[in-house]
Amino acid sequence: MLKRTLIILAAIGFLFTVRPVAAQTTGPVYIVQAGDTLSSIAERFNVTMADLLAANNMTNANLLDVGQQLVIPGLQGVTGTLDTEVVNFGDSFHSLVRRTQVAIPLLRKLNRIVSPTELYVGASMIIPKQDNATDLSNRFTALAGESLLELAVRQNTDPWTVTSLNNLNGTWDTLPGDVLYDQGQASDQPASGLPSAFVSAQITTLPLKQGGTGEIMIRPAEGATITGSLGAYSLHFFPLGDGRLVALQGIHAMLDPGVYPLHLDAALADGTRQSFEQMVIINSGNYPKESLLVSSELIDPAVTDPENKQVADMISPTTATRTWQGSFNLPVYVVSGSQPCIYDWFGVRRSFNGSDYIYFHSGIDYGVCFAEHPFDIYAAAPGKVIFAGPLTVRGNATFIDHGWGVYSAYYHQKEIDVTVGQQVQAGQLIGQIGATGRVTGPHLHWEIWVNGIQVDPLDWLNRIYP
Repeated sequence: MLKRTLIILAAIGFLFTVRPVAAQTTGPVYIVQAGDTLSSIAERFNVTMADLLAANNMTNANLLDVGQQLVIPGLQGVTGTLDTEVVNFGDSFHSLVRRTQVAIPLLRKLNRIVSPTELYVGASMIIPKQDNATDLSNRFTALAGESLLELAVRQNTDPWTVTSLNNLNGTWDTLPGDVLYDQGQASDQPASGLPSAFVSAQITTLPLKQGGTGEIMIRPAEGATITGSLGAYSLHFFPLGDGRLVALQGIHAMLDPGVYPLHLDAALADGTRQSFEQMVIINSGNYPKESLLVSSELIDPAVTDPENKQVADMISPTTATRTWQGSFNLPVYVVSGSQPCIYDWFGVRRSFNGSDYIYFHSGIDYGVCFAEHPFDIYAAAPGKVIFAGPLTVRGNATFIDHGWGVYSAYYHQKEIDVTVGQQVQAGQLIGQIGATGRVTGPHLHWEIWVNGIQVDPLDWLNRIYP
């Protein structure tokens, strides 16, 4: 099953010794992707580790680099490069086959597809590419009441070519809204079978994972109003100024990995409505575990629940104006050329005082690392201070609203140097590292909230949203 093959296996840290076998010189070539291990590649193509090592004249299973080319043995009749393509919102099995011109049996064999309904958004698909072949880029949609002959004339082609390229049963075999492909210059129509209210729609942060930030980008038809949801999360769309809308949504670090519906609704100017829904894969964050001893009072629900509700109420509004541009900044001082001292990472599953691992670390912990400005805390991005004061568990805390449902939070401070309502700039001094609240020593706990959910702050340091 495709779902099983999508699981990224943990790296296996041992050495294989193989009998001397001549390396295979022919066969399809796979390009190693980030997160791949030799064991996961062998599992994906249903070959043994020993055969994979021998085919590539390798002896050490750990010597694997992103971008490395591996010959895959045992795939009779398959040639070229085995490319990796992530299924995006609106893609279907039929549109993928039509665009790539890969034979259906081969596509099913390489990806172990039993049913086309397994084609979930975020799935990683193997697409064989030939050196002298390119995907079809000219896409068009059959209109209501339009025959294939009329459609072909409109596209300056003929119905038999359209039938052949799109694996149709005959010149009669098309439906209104069906996305078809042809040779020629790429059009500006959507790449997938979306309703007409959506000129385009995609998730630009695939694959989604626990603790990640989903970025859903929509270009609606003129006059259409868009709403939607991802699983249980209601999406809030904001204009980018170029005709596109974007919604940012955090994925909870404890959300069970699996498939969840991404649902979009459009209200058109004429009063009609259109909807589209597709299942999206959310992967595990592969977070480790740790056990901590803390004051029992500070994990008592009678104490933690009211504070959690207070925080949830604070970060629930979605301010319509975005205040940041580009990536966020580090909230602590770092000597040029050095790395910050991270005491603990986002997403780590936690056991308090021998409990089950029902807690998780909701931010990044930065320690006191440098002699210069050792305790300074800086605003990670421009925004408005919405809270600056003491909390029982979080200690002295500051919350900053950056707009569009994005907030940053700074906990356990010794001193707070800003006030509620104050506008701050990126890099502005806002407080001092301390040891207030539920702590085991001085540090800054830094969080990013996106539409009510805590996400990995490192993503916001390393990527620009949107």
